[in-house]
Amino acid sequence: QVQLVESGGGLVQPGGSLRLSCAASGSIFRNNAMGWYRQTPGNQREWIASISSGGSTTYADSVKGRFTISRDGAKNTVYLQMNNLKPEDTATYYCNTAIVHRAFEAWGQGTQVTVSS
Repeated sequence: QVQLVESGGGLVQPGGSLRLSCAASGSIFRNNAMGWYRQTPGNQREWIASISSGGSTTYADSVKGRFTISRDGAKNTVYLQMNNLKPEDTATYYCNTAIVHRAFEAWGQGTQVTVSS
């Protein structure tokens, strides 16, 4: 069963914006911190943002001030609003739990973000 489904990626110009969505099963979503991660070929997945069950947020320095993570408990969905996109933001974006030293859930297929002129 697919438990994490990312969507909303696409091709955007530098300086543009995208909003990503992550639909999660209730068992994964409820009362768990959730996060967004990204990966480029040849590199490990990079953590970029987290949101606690109570709504507090944390961001990697590379995206701080440009990206906003949010969650909707009624929809079991996590969002990532990405503004002022840069070419170096080009990657496949994934969502998952964000709990230190706890195994991730099975990864979804991710959604591709390409920032190019």
